[in-house]
Amino acid sequence: MQQRGKKGNTDDLLAASFKELLCKAPMEKITIKDITDKAGVIRPTFYNHFADKYALLEYIVRHDLLEPIKPLLLNDMIQEGLTLLFSSMQNERAFYERAVCIDGQNSFESIARSEVSKLLLEIIDQKKQGKSHKYTWLDRQIIAEYYANSMCYVAIAWIKRDYMISPKDLSEVYKYLTKSSMMDVLNELV
Repeated sequence: MQQRGKKGNTDDLLAASFKELLCKAPMEKITIKDITDKAGVIRPTFYNHFADKYALLEYIVRHDLLEPIKPLLLNDMIQEGLTLLFSSMQNERAFYERAVCIDGQNSFESIARSEVSKLLLEIIDQKKQGKSHKYTWLDRQIIAEYYANSMCYVAIAWIKRDYMISPKDLSEVYKYLTKSSMMDVLNELV
């Protein structure tokens, strides 16, 4: 058990180092050596924990954003979970403002969508074991990806628009969008 704690501490050290560096420099300028030097570990230690910077970013999304909200989502506290998620992003505003600028094959958006989709699949599997939807095409994978895409889109748009509303208000907007039809939303435009 002690080794697991040490691995977690090293993961967290590397994550904190990476976050601090990304707040000051673009992703492409940050080297593994920069991350390990700031974390106070040797370079091979990084590769014992992560394949590359993008795997470290996946860890941050999963560990810092999604693991804390999983119990809330499992207990049908969706709005509270989203408020916590958005609050966590706002609390590390400088990091996420830079993270959403990471483009390309391993963009922040694609990493976030993938990690959210994995979390939603876990929740679907735990809560709806063996159940299927009346629309057979609408399987667990499509459901998870749909909500992961919409959740990530809303969160990233919110960050790019300088956090114009509070995390609680954003979770209410997301709830409204997911519970309303497109026609309902369009009919309510003023």
